[in-house]
Amino acid sequence: MTDDGVLSRTKCALGEGPLWHPERQTLFWFDILGHRLFEHDGTAERSWPLDRAASAAGWVDRDRLLIATETDLCLFDLATGKADSLVPLEADNPGTRSNDGRADPYGGFWIGTMGHAGEAGAGAIYRYHRGELRVLYPGISIPNATCFSPDGQFAFFTDLPTGVIQRVALDAEGWPKGTPFPWLDLSGEGLNPDGAVIDAQGNLWSAQWGAGRVACYDPEGRFLRALDLPTPQTTCPAFGGAELSRLFVTSAAEGRPAEDRLAGCTFTLEPGLRGQAEHRVIL
Repeated sequence: MTDDGVLSRTKCALGEGPLWHPERQTLFWFDILGHRLFEHDGTAERSWPLDRAASAAGWVDRDRLLIATETDLCLFDLATGKADSLVPLEADNPGTRSNDGRADPYGGFWIGTMGHAGEAGAGAIYRYHRGELRVLYPGISIPNATCFSPDGQFAFFTDLPTGVIQRVALDAEGWPKGTPFPWLDLSGEGLNPDGAVIDAQGNLWSAQWGAGRVACYDPEGRFLRALDLPTPQTTCPAFGGAELSRLFVTSAAEGRPAEDRLAGCTFTLEPGLRGQAEHRVIL
């Protein structure tokens, strides 16, 4: 770790999908546009080149990740770098790619898709569960903020251009039941809710694109506080570290001026509380 809050000075064009692996005790993340997967153990960093855009992952076991790419969900072997396709993900649509995703408390994996240029309504939100990939919400522009309450009763997500984070109840197998409803409306504040994660107390931490911060809201959606980052295009937070007491945040360098030397870097913060352990994906 560094003293200035920067975990990795590798500049990602579009850093996304931070994942703390509880068995390896390392952080993974992606550069979507750079087609690369990164891992950091707090001291050293390594990476794997990918042959297509990938954005999010869930852990299956110590040496395998479920990775969402622009064409499929694949099983990635960290020891060999080999990716075995499990199920197509809009493989017949070259205009879309994967974006935000996270494993749920039931062993499922939620993943969103979007147009390469963020075209309105071009994407969708899916859930993969024990071999089945099912579309949950079509007509999504930029899916984000996928996260889950500690008790497993609720899922949260957003379509970023709306500025509204939705909440939906889950059934006993983790599938949505009922209609999602607006849980947090940030549109009036001009804030863009990007990736999000929920801590052990049920507070939601929202990376807000363009605002250079991660904001915390209590389980009722009331603003508690915000942690500032030194670059505006913050993309997604994840809790990790030995005590799950560190908050890692990815960012994007795409479109930023050269003088923004920390754009695209990956940061580490100390919020003063603990997160949830990331759930295992059950194949």
